[in-house]
Amino acid sequence: MEKFDYIVVGGGSSGCVMASRLSEDPGARVLLIESGRRDDAAFIKIPATFFKVIEKGRDIVAYVGEPAEEVNGRPSVVLQGNVIGGGSSVNAMLYVRGQAEDYDGWAQDGNRGWGYSDVLPVFRDLETNMEHSGEFHGTEGELHVSETGFHHPLSRAFIRAAQETGIPYNPDFNGSDQTGVGFYQTTTHNGRRWSAAEAFLRKAEKRKNLKIITEVRVARILFEGTRAVGVMLEDGSRYGAAGEVVLCAGAIETPRLMQLSGIGDAKHLSDHGIEVVADLPGVGENYQDHLETTVQGVTKDPISFYRQDKGLRGALHMAQYLATRTGMLVSNVVESGGFIDVSDAGLPDLQLHVLPFMVGWADREPIEEHGIAIGPCFLRPKSRGSVKLRSADFKDAALFDAGSFSHSDDLEILVRGVKKSIEILEAPSLARLIKRRALPEPGIENSDDALKDFIRQTAKTVFHPVGTAKMGPDSDPMAVVDTELRVRGVQGLRVADASIMPRLVSGNTNAPTMMIAERGARFITGKEALNC
Repeated sequence: MEKFDYIVVGGGSSGCVMASRLSEDPGARVLLIESGRRDDAAFIKIPATFFKVIEKGRDIVAYVGEPAEEVNGRPSVVLQGNVIGGGSSVNAMLYVRGQAEDYDGWAQDGNRGWGYSDVLPVFRDLETNMEHSGEFHGTEGELHVSETGFHHPLSRAFIRAAQETGIPYNPDFNGSDQTGVGFYQTTTHNGRRWSAAEAFLRKAEKRKNLKIITEVRVARILFEGTRAVGVMLEDGSRYGAAGEVVLCAGAIETPRLMQLSGIGDAKHLSDHGIEVVADLPGVGENYQDHLETTVQGVTKDPISFYRQDKGLRGALHMAQYLATRTGMLVSNVVESGGFIDVSDAGLPDLQLHVLPFMVGWADREPIEEHGIAIGPCFLRPKSRGSVKLRSADFKDAALFDAGSFSHSDDLEILVRGVKKSIEILEAPSLARLIKRRALPEPGIENSDDALKDFIRQTAKTVFHPVGTAKMGPDSDPMAVVDTELRVRGVQGLRVADASIMPRLVSGNTNAPTMMIAERGARFITGKEALNC
């Protein structure tokens, strides 16, 4: 059995950060294991072509949840990156940290050392922002953050229309106040996607003390008593860890692997014939995600992204991009959006993702016309789901219940969000471009019951699963990891991905996930300690 000091399971956003940081010590041998392939595909590198990556399906995995009455009997389909770089290699590249109050809430729940004043310096250390500097932004980190250099006319029209409904303009959603509409900052650099793999792994993979294995899955964690001592892969091969095993596999795979390895609710494990290493009932519980629906309008003129990737037009766009790194292909597509308070909560409780074309979802094809889609998404879900084992066979998919709309407040927020999105669509700057509203059917907004049914039928995840190995104090019986991300009840095992979030942050999760991994690496290497 080949031995390392550290084994990192999962080569996504958090895994890239973790492997890079741990391998900075030339005396430490590090193994990174990723179930997907290398991030070499050309469409991964070009910002606007991430939809091609999703369509091809080679570099993503679709987790299909159990059908639920709350979404009219539909399953939740959660797409996750299955490639080096993970979500940061296949996402829309939005750089959003969430609200200061998110992290202060974590600290108030007993997670000392995770307040906003604690995490902001870490965000700044990781970042090189091309436009902003000062209190909220860094300029010397590995993660490049910029605007894309292309703003579609429909994205601009949305920002103006939203202001016409009373929403302020905000040039920096990661600054002092999240409220408002504007253009998103993105993880792009010189017209290319700047994934966690580009930012952190490219330099690290040249080190002789880092080994990377791709296209193989971990079957279980190996234990001697209650100490994690390595991993077994699906082909039966084993690798030892003299120091620690670090799980960076994401909010669905991380709890699944823990349960397969004997860490979880004792009764659930015993029911599947799995020997219990640590009775942690919180493993796989507390699942949270962001859901959105879309308001869509057909444009009078053929000005959207629709079919711009086809035929001669597509060839011309690609030629321009390859020659000059300019044009439509440098767009991250979800260029504009914003954060608004639709419930008088005192903070934004709804995010808007805007796409300059018509969109579909897992069980519905997009409307084949030029148009715009405004996607309201609730930010702080009260609904909770779970990730459990279907069997003790590592080849079986997890028994995944997204819990969508299990709390009625989430649906109420989306009702208000759809109404506000319709108002924006009908404001002058967009109304002059729109021929008709395609979704929802005109008139539905006059009946909350009809609007709720529309939302149940069309709501979809925006792929931000978190919370299934949550961080918490000793007094929380459902806490899985402590504030230094060590798994309770065992030794030599940590979780350093979005699974540890006690509550979902108010925004996209890629930047917070990298921050979590950075802190995890600092705890492991002794560069930071909370003395918990």
